[in-house]
Amino acid sequence: MNERIARAAPAVAPTHFKQALFGFLGGTCAIGLLAWLGHVTSSPLVIAPFGASSVLLFGAPDSAFAQPRNLVFGHLLSAAVGLAMFWLAGPGIWQMALAVGLAIGLMQLGRCIHPPAGADPLVIMLSGNASAGFFFVPVLAGVCVLLVIALVFNNFVRGHRWPHKWL
Repeated sequence: MNERIARAAPAVAPTHFKQALFGFLGGTCAIGLLAWLGHVTSSPLVIAPFGASSVLLFGAPDSAFAQPRNLVFGHLLSAAVGLAMFWLAGPGIWQMALAVGLAIGLMQLGRCIHPPAGADPLVIMLSGNASAGFFFVPVLAGVCVLLVIALVFNNFVRGHRWPHKWL
């Protein structure tokens, strides 16, 4: 029985040291640069979902979830949903649940699923930062910086053609 299960399970390709090194370097550069730019401009540019976005952009850049359309529109859509829910219904357990569920459904309909973006409504609800400015800084500004870093890093440092698809 165990032999049959072992044979049926798909083999997971081992991560090569070079791939892990690129993931480490890309994630370090992305979050480090975002944090530094935020410090220099006195604008908060780092939110927790950007750490998860970095995992996709630098650890799995070939994933459909790591493509620019998904990164940008996934975060913008989810942040807009979180802000709208906060403004319409305030913070709360069911509001958080509805906002995340709605963000997921809209990302699916918009063909821009970016799993880390699903946390954006939670960041808004839990922080109480429901100003319209949150949409622009840190979300839009941070996503743009992440996109540029991913373009430069994946194409020039990693030497890999990225993205596979813009829109």
